[in-house]
Amino acid sequence: MSHTIPQPQLTQDGVTFMVSVDSIGHQCIITHEALRKLSQLKSIDGTDTETMELFHAYEATISGVARRLVAAKVPGNPLVMRANTFCAPHTT
Repeated sequence: MSHTIPQPQLTQDGVTFMVSVDSIGHQCIITHEALRKLSQLKSIDGTDTETMELFHAYEATISGVARRLVAAKVPGNPLVMRANTFCAPHTT
């Protein structure tokens, strides 16, 4: 039996994609803001880059974080990855 995971899709909110954890598919979305934040953290200017190009450039990182969040049972269907997903909270 073959399970196919749908290709990432651009939406109004960001990019939807699927990850598999324990052989179960989970729908996720990364917001446009989160993609821009990720490019800033990687010190790459993403202002002129298309959303899907940014997603594919960081797809391994994004999918890895999404799988860890799903495994940690973070709620959400779809699981929404926002900018703060990729940066630690600041402490004062």
